[in-house]
Amino acid sequence: MAYESIWSDLAGVEFRQGYIDAGGIRTRYLLCGEQHAETLVFLHGFGGHAEAYVRNLAAHGRHFRTFSIDMIGHGYTDKPDRPYDIPAYVEHLAAFLDAIGIRQVRLSGESLGGWVAGSFAIAYPDRVRKLALNTMGGATMNAEVMRTVREKTLAAARAPRASTRQRLEWLMADPGRVHDDLVECRTRIYEQSGYPRAVENGSVLYQEEMRRRWLMDDARVARIRAPTLVVWTTKDPTAGPEVGRRIAAAIPNAEFRLMENCGHWPQFEDPDTFNALHLDFMLRA
Repeated sequence: MAYESIWSDLAGVEFRQGYIDAGGIRTRYLLCGEQHAETLVFLHGFGGHAEAYVRNLAAHGRHFRTFSIDMIGHGYTDKPDRPYDIPAYVEHLAAFLDAIGIRQVRLSGESLGGWVAGSFAIAYPDRVRKLALNTMGGATMNAEVMRTVREKTLAAARAPRASTRQRLEWLMADPGRVHDDLVECRTRIYEQSGYPRAVENGSVLYQEEMRRRWLMDDARVARIRAPTLVVWTTKDPTAGPEVGRRIAAAIPNAEFRLMENCGHWPQFEDPDTFNALHLDFMLRA
């Protein structure tokens, strides 16, 4: 089997990494696509980073000015020492869009990123042209899942060399899809000074009181007005397909797609299928 790496995923892809001030937060992004094209932004999950979308940048960059960003408290973006509730993520995203000069956006988020994307679409309905919620977080109050996400992420942040691989493998239907280069990429991120504190600040959303305050229940997601794609998988460790179907049924203008034999990172595990269905939705008028 050929050696897999982030660089092999990006082979032949014209992209760049950059940093921009988003409301006082130095924010890292990966960018692929033409300056004049309409803008699409990808948002990663809790404990994640922009590399979650290295297998999707090229396909989407052919049609859109495509950003994958490190959200506040994540990756190489600034990590102010305060709790990261949903408004903190939403306002950081709004500041990022303002900083790149974009009023309306196509927005796609995985896990926590989907929670942030959906919440942004509710808070700023006139700024979202289309919305994709990919194994969206924040839709259930499953205590075991909340504890697992919090504990595995904190363990990886506190002992990256010992625990990062297990955290990544938990995301996948097939743990063998986690390659050494992805582990090293995330390990280096987690080894930054102060990263455990950033994870503690982010873990408030995986505690009952704060989570319930921003829960994406039927009443809340029904406030989404943008055309919406809900992507779920058959082997998501956080919630079954019935949760995705419930979300899609509650959003006024939504459609549901189920990906087979994927876990919590379908855009990485089966990029060809994800890119095809995601672009089919994003490119439609």
